[in-house]
Amino acid sequence: MDKVRIVIVDDSPFLISLLRNILTEHGFQVVGIAGTREEVIKVVEETRPTLVTMDMTMPGTDGFECTREVHKIDPDIKVIMISSMLDDEIVREAKENKISACIQKPVEPDELFSTIKRVLDTEELYRFLKEDSFVMFKEAMVNGFGKMVKAPLTFREDFINTKEFKSKGLTVIIGIIGKFSGRLLIDLSKETAVNIVSELSNKEAPDKEDVMIAIAELVNVVAGNACSYVNMKEKSLGLRISPPTVLFGESVHVSAPDYKTHAVIAETKFGELLLDVGFTRGEERWT
Repeated sequence: MDKVRIVIVDDSPFLISLLRNILTEHGFQVVGIAGTREEVIKVVEETRPTLVTMDMTMPGTDGFECTREVHKIDPDIKVIMISSMLDDEIVREAKENKISACIQKPVEPDELFSTIKRVLDTEELYRFLKEDSFVMFKEAMVNGFGKMVKAPLTFREDFINTKEFKSKGLTVIIGIIGKFSGRLLIDLSKETAVNIVSELSNKEAPDKEDVMIAIAELVNVVAGNACSYVNMKEKSLGLRISPPTVLFGESVHVSAPDYKTHAVIAETKFGELLLDVGFTRGEERWT
């Protein structure tokens, strides 16, 4: 972690010295100190640290106000609050202000190091899940479709989805939980769904209920396999899936979540399918 750049925010020279010694001994780079709101803004703007250790009480301000100023400059800077008081109300307000973790004074070196490592590891896990895992969901769709339907599947170019869309006829949504939460969605036309289920069941005209059940199971397999692939890569994510929700009807509008999702159109001999997957940090899970 020698590339981690840290700013110490505290109005106590004693604690600043203590924190600086702990951090440098563990290989971190202390790039600045601040003891007032104005100093916080100046130092963070100049140094753009990876992380800030934030005192709770300072003359004329507090850790929450200073944290908001930090995130105005760069919302990706992680903040760890260090406070002599640590009750439920303070923890609640800390979470509301996007503080990543809290440590109670007096500061123990091992606790500070492990907390910083956990916060930064969590950020790296989220980046992997948000940016790199989509290829595993595509792989699971290719494998699941190939094994169940015995037909090839190819993809167009990936794109980022931020808006609601009108279903082509059948939408299956599966919630994903774990260290982070998200959803997987597959949308297809009724005709495509019927063609797929006809191939699966050897029935030329499966009824609506059979189509919904079969497509839901296909999507469930894709989602389950994808989460297994991701968990094998990063087991600490602990992804699990919820039962599928099936929406049937061409007039259905599927709302966008409050986070960006990765999407791609899959082409098959039965018709097109939309695969859409996304994750959000949600509430920080403190340990």
